[in-house]
Amino acid sequence: MSLWAKSQQLQGDALRQVQAVYGEHFPIEVRHCLAPWIESKIMSDVDPDNPQHEQYAASVVGSLIQELESKAQILTTEEFFLTKIKLQGAAEMFRQRYNQNPLALLRIIRHCLGTELKLVQQAENMSLGMSCNPSALLPDASGEILQQLEILRQRTQETSEDLRRMEQEQEAFALEYHELTKIQANLTHLQNQAPSQQKNDFEKQLRIKKDMSEHKLNVKVLAELLQMRMALAEKHKETLMLIENLQARVLDDELIRWKREQQLAGNGVPFHSNLDSIQEWCEGLAEIIWLNRQQIKEAERLRNKFPIMQANNTDHVPALNTQITQLLSSLVTSTFIIERQPPQVMKTNTRFTAMVRLLVGGKLNVHMTPPQVTVSIISEQQANTLLKNDKMAKGEASGEILNNTGTMEYQKASRQLSVSFRNMQLRKIKRAEKKGTESVMDEKFSLLFQSKFSVGGGELVFQVWTLSLPVVVIVHGNQEPHAWATVTWDNAFAEPGRTPFVVPEKVPWGQVAETLSTKFRSATGRALTESNQRFLASKAFRNPNLQLPLVGPEAANLMLTWSQFCKEPLPERNFTFWEWFYALMKLTREHLRAPWMDNTIVGFIGRKQTEDLLKQCLRGTFMLRFSDSELGGVTIAWVGDNSEVFMLQPFTSKDFAIRTLADRVSDLKHLIYLYPDIPKDQAFGKYYTPFTDSQTPTNGYVKPLLVTHVPG
Repeated sequence: MSLWAKSQQLQGDALRQVQAVYGEHFPIEVRHCLAPWIESKIMSDVDPDNPQHEQYAASVVGSLIQELESKAQILTTEEFFLTKIKLQGAAEMFRQRYNQNPLALLRIIRHCLGTELKLVQQAENMSLGMSCNPSALLPDASGEILQQLEILRQRTQETSEDLRRMEQEQEAFALEYHELTKIQANLTHLQNQAPSQQKNDFEKQLRIKKDMSEHKLNVKVLAELLQMRMALAEKHKETLMLIENLQARVLDDELIRWKREQQLAGNGVPFHSNLDSIQEWCEGLAEIIWLNRQQIKEAERLRNKFPIMQANNTDHVPALNTQITQLLSSLVTSTFIIERQPPQVMKTNTRFTAMVRLLVGGKLNVHMTPPQVTVSIISEQQANTLLKNDKMAKGEASGEILNNTGTMEYQKASRQLSVSFRNMQLRKIKRAEKKGTESVMDEKFSLLFQSKFSVGGGELVFQVWTLSLPVVVIVHGNQEPHAWATVTWDNAFAEPGRTPFVVPEKVPWGQVAETLSTKFRSATGRALTESNQRFLASKAFRNPNLQLPLVGPEAANLMLTWSQFCKEPLPERNFTFWEWFYALMKLTREHLRAPWMDNTIVGFIGRKQTEDLLKQCLRGTFMLRFSDSELGGVTIAWVGDNSEVFMLQPFTSKDFAIRTLADRVSDLKHLIYLYPDIPKDQAFGKYYTPFTDSQTPTNGYVKPLLVTHVPG
């Protein structure tokens, strides 16, 4: 029996939970009509959280849309007319909403299936024995958020119907009240007539009718209208609490996590952006908040039209109106984000780009009055003041940026309201006074993006701003290494909710090692080994004999200071630990990437350890290690006669621009085996530059060939 067949047999609350998980984002009619297809395709090994599966996901979503359209075409009988419309609408919605983000739809469907599977297993209290892995289908954060949004939509629909009924009751009351005023007018008219038996009888009838009408109106007011108002206000109060909780989860957990991962990506951590999913959740919240706000305003209008209050009862409507508007304000201001950050090391008079996006712009029709975005650069102190006061003094900035204004545009296909700044350029920078050992490369700035959004046809106007990740401004290329040290330390060790842009003065070595490894892997294609990290620790702590524990309390307590990282020169050197590491990373990225990825370069190893290892090897065995004395240098160590170890003067990027490392290894005939015993042609042969004897002269000249040679 299929999962869907078993789901339909669920009873009571379990069945209601299955119904609740489906909705506008994935209609239950689609699940019902395509049950076998969905279970065969979606319960496969595709991982919706793996960006590498996006191409496969796109083909699955395309097939799903085709299946829906085919199914709709064969539903020709009158009884299936509504189902046919629903399937066609779903196909069009999937095409518009998920064409650019197919993994999001797979994530939603798997959440729905996971919820079904969990409920069915609970009902049966035994394994289904299905071919899929139940743990892989358990509800995830994305599915839970969508489910909560669907519950809020249902509540909003219910309060809309309650409001309509209340309006009908109030209209009925108005009619009844009008009848009462007519009776009262007739009674007043009778007072002016001459006394008679007929008058007395008619007056008696009218007074009975008046008493009945007044009683009916009192009952309607107390038992119906007031009760309906109180019940509706209570429902809105509960809905707003649910909205507030869900909005906190989306903005304070999911969006903040996305921003943190975006910052870590600046250090080379792989970044699997789920911003389209976050936008979908924010759009759902925006729609629900707007509908509830309209309902609360309508309830307030009805209350003002008929201002009745019961003694000792508090009127919640004004407070609800304030609360819902505050929720909308928080949503709009928090979803103005920087999708593509400006460069964190920014050189003056050099073109750079950035992109900002409003996640709820399309849903709130902000693009109907296209907003202008202005960019300025501010100092760390100005960023602090901005956070405290929520506004900047007019014209206050720490520099001048060219092409710093843009208009947000709405892309219908992707449903994105954004603006891309493609030609910004920092012309001038104003720096703060330096203290002690501070340099210009320690100073952090931030780009401030500001705009003004109009919502509801100008009914609400929101002043919004957002800050970029910290930026270090340089004027010359030789300032780049230290600038990157400041940025790397900030990206790695910034704490949540910090004061801009405070970072710890010292951090555990384990975290530093992980950051260096990530950075090196991002630049060169291969991470650092444990052995590499041990060597780097001995270098950073200026202790060649350091016995580094990689786990346990001792490892956690081994703290590296910012000064040790990039301020204090290494012993007997005129450069710091970071400058040495950064130069080697740059050299490897530009000239040694392929051999490094192939593990033919040991690199991070000390001179003494190199000699000890090579002395035990055959003559002609060699090893490639990074130089301790020369910035961005790699040396070849080899064993000669009588187990004597020699070190070649280090090669730098200038040398490799003339002749590659592999060709230089090939030139040196006394190098025979790459440590420990790999023939050098086997290790480096694929990197040799092909050589032909007959060089065709160009421009009348024969090109000479430079060959590396070691005298003696």
